[in-house]
Amino acid sequence: MRRALLIAFTLLAGCATYRAQPIAPTQLARQFEERSLTSDDLHQYLSRELGHEIEWPLASWNERMLTFAAWYYSPSLDIARAQWGTAKAGIDVAAAIPNPVLQLPFQYATPNPGPGAPYVTGPSLDIPIETAGKRGYRMDQASHLSEAARLAIGSEAWKVRGQVRDALTALYAARERTAFLSRKADDEQQIVRMVTKRRAVGENSGPDVDAQVLAETQAQADLAAAVSARQDARAQLGAAIGVPVAALDAVQFDLDAFGSAPPAPPADDARRDAIFHRADLLASLAEYAAAESALQLEVAKQYPDIHLGPGYTYDTGTHKIAFGVAGISLPIFDQNQGGIAQAEAKRKEAAARTAALQESIIGDLDHALEHYQASLDAMHISSRHLAAARKQRDSQVAGFATGNADRLTLVQAKADYEASELAHLDAVVAAWQAAGALEDAMQRPLASGSLNDAATGQETRQ
Repeated sequence: MRRALLIAFTLLAGCATYRAQPIAPTQLARQFEERSLTSDDLHQYLSRELGHEIEWPLASWNERMLTFAAWYYSPSLDIARAQWGTAKAGIDVAAAIPNPVLQLPFQYATPNPGPGAPYVTGPSLDIPIETAGKRGYRMDQASHLSEAARLAIGSEAWKVRGQVRDALTALYAARERTAFLSRKADDEQQIVRMVTKRRAVGENSGPDVDAQVLAETQAQADLAAAVSARQDARAQLGAAIGVPVAALDAVQFDLDAFGSAPPAPPADDARRDAIFHRADLLASLAEYAAAESALQLEVAKQYPDIHLGPGYTYDTGTHKIAFGVAGISLPIFDQNQGGIAQAEAKRKEAAARTAALQESIIGDLDHALEHYQASLDAMHISSRHLAAARKQRDSQVAGFATGNADRLTLVQAKADYEASELAHLDAVVAAWQAAGALEDAMQRPLASGSLNDAATGQETRQ
């Protein structure tokens, strides 16, 4: 008895214990408010991801570094990483070998039929043995589901990168628009003052002045809208990174890369990247492989498991040693046909889902390619128009310097050129938005070497 108790306590000592980890909303809010782009933990993370030490704090943040910061702080990536941890734990569950069952029967006999004590007792074991490779199929299924969860991290990382890119595009557009409109508003104010003076001396009519005042007030309204859009873009960027907007107050942004758009990739290369590198498609293939393993498991369940039942019995003075089979399920009424049919249906569903996803990806990619090429063409046309407007402005500047043009003509030419700058900015921003849609379709950056395959490496965050 003492030996049995010792064995029991030894086995129980290896059991896991529960540890409470309560969540306090106030603590979560405080942790979020303390996030910044100058923290030492973020510094260590960036150095580890880049493979070299970096000067800290950074003097300016470009799209690449802000994307890494978003991958560090993003709550959606934390969820994806946690889901992968759950899926990995499923492998351990699937690999578990069924425990034997200890049985301790006891019967009291009266009258006593034997020469010994009037009871029947003795320990026995029920040792289950899985057959037909069920454990292996179960582990394969869990492994494929774990791989799908790991790939989902890469897919989520690309979503986060796209949010950062879109926010920076909006911030660049608002910053440039604010600068252009500020100059345009100043020019319009000068024009209003000049035409008002000319009206006083009879050189301009009232409608001309009213039209110019309307143009000046419209420029002021556009400037106010651009300033508001800049604040909205900052808030959008903070949400994309996962930090408070206040954490961006002292940050210098390097947005020079948004001044021009990269060329469109060849259609075949883009399609190859989308088919062979998109994490969501690879995850769908892993889920199909898991459905295959699930079907194999259900087919294997047709073959019954074996339960060995060795044991010892004290039977009213007689000692009995048993070496038998405790039980075998006989597949007479149920050969697991229902489970097999359900697993086949789920495999078919997984195949249809994967095919539909691939078709959707190819369709989105073709549309994104055409739209991006059209946006690039429009941007190039806008560039030529801007060059012509610049030439016209420079001509007026030269004419004013030689006395062949008055100040009103000069300022009006500057205002017209700023309107052309705004139109060109709209074309550039439209091209970057189309580029973003194309990058999302491929899950590849258009600018070579900008992030490479770093998105798929966001499995852990230490």
